[in-house]
Amino acid sequence: MASTDRTGRTSGNSHKKSNSKKSSTARSSSSRSSVSRSSAPAGSVRTDSAVYADGAVRRSTGTSKKAAAKKRKARQRRKLILFALEIVALIVLGVVIWGVTTVTKMDKIIINEEDIVINEQVEEIFQTEELKGYRNIALFGVDSRKGKLGKGQRTDTIMVASINMDTGEVKLCSVYRDTYLNTGTDTYNKANAAYAQGGPEQALNMLNWNLDLNMTEYVTVGFDALIETIDLLGGVQIDVKENEIEHLNNYQRSMFAEDENSPLNENIVKVTSPGLQTLNGLQATAYCRIRYVGNDFGRTERQRKVIMACLEKAKKSDPMRLVEILNKVLENVATNLDVTEMASILKDVAKYEITGQDGMPFESLRGTGTVGKKGSCVVPLDLSANVSMLHQFFFGVEGYVPSSQVQEYSNKIKSDTSQYNIR
Repeated sequence: MASTDRTGRTSGNSHKKSNSKKSSTARSSSSRSSVSRSSAPAGSVRTDSAVYADGAVRRSTGTSKKAAAKKRKARQRRKLILFALEIVALIVLGVVIWGVTTVTKMDKIIINEEDIVINEQVEEIFQTEELKGYRNIALFGVDSRKGKLGKGQRTDTIMVASINMDTGEVKLCSVYRDTYLNTGTDTYNKANAAYAQGGPEQALNMLNWNLDLNMTEYVTVGFDALIETIDLLGGVQIDVKENEIEHLNNYQRSMFAEDENSPLNENIVKVTSPGLQTLNGLQATAYCRIRYVGNDFGRTERQRKVIMACLEKAKKSDPMRLVEILNKVLENVATNLDVTEMASILKDVAKYEITGQDGMPFESLRGTGTVGKKGSCVVPLDLSANVSMLHQFFFGVEGYVPSSQVQEYSNKIKSDTSQYNIR
């Protein structure tokens, strides 16, 4: 087994540090390429300047001066039109940016991207023409009633959102919190132990190492953020099943907080009948937490349903409404996305469409059982095969061959769990 230092880097494994500036540039280049192409090319300005600077095409006749003056006026009119269009676009974007920059209570947990380790070969893979247009962000949900969103909190929700920045397609994949994985320090435990032990840095490493991903960005939310967001959106439409009602109402009662300013202190409104209906923030958050119908697999599916319902509501909201939501909920959000990155995502919210959602390990490649002192776990029967399937699901890559690191982890998981009754 490779030795491990306190930052989680290994001397035996050939992990590779990510260059934060390079990664940021690579992530943003494809998503902003269309914007760059739409601006007036720098080359055209230099060509005009050269023409007028060297005097080669200028003539001293009055006719040529009049023609030149007309051309200059035509260019000025075109510039004014372009300038007006840019101003309109900037006003719309500025509303979103203003909303983010006026927030002072956001828990911005700055992580050291030098500590984010990506498997060998993976960075090169995401620089290929086929994959460089994707932006992958880790989403964590913590069982926090007092705004504690960093290290020490176990993640009830672990999810990867993969955004195709060219098409606006979004795919969501939950990683079951009890999945037996390398936790980002070459030790093996339930996936949700990574965030508790080392905060978002270790949780990102856990996901990158086990899934052959290149993530450096994350968003962590607590209960209050989800409740307030859904309430400000006017609730979400959810088809509640008969066998979910009792648990939904029980979770509402269990989520009351001592803080009198918390929305968790509001009187609960019980759900009384099944069917498609509008759930308020507390009801929808309680719905996300139900684990007794379909165990953790059903619970994560409910979480994805609520996220999809929130996105559909957000797409119909005007920019000022989104600004209001940002101002109110970011107190209960931790992220390392900066203002421009948040704005770049929000400005395109109308074009986003969730086209796929699933959970990992995938149904045909997982088992469950008690793994010694680790307790009840979800076990990837073949981590390498799961990663191949994940890359096909996210990026449409057929026959993806996982890195040597993933293959090593896959063999270790098989070895650790072979003595137990996993089915």
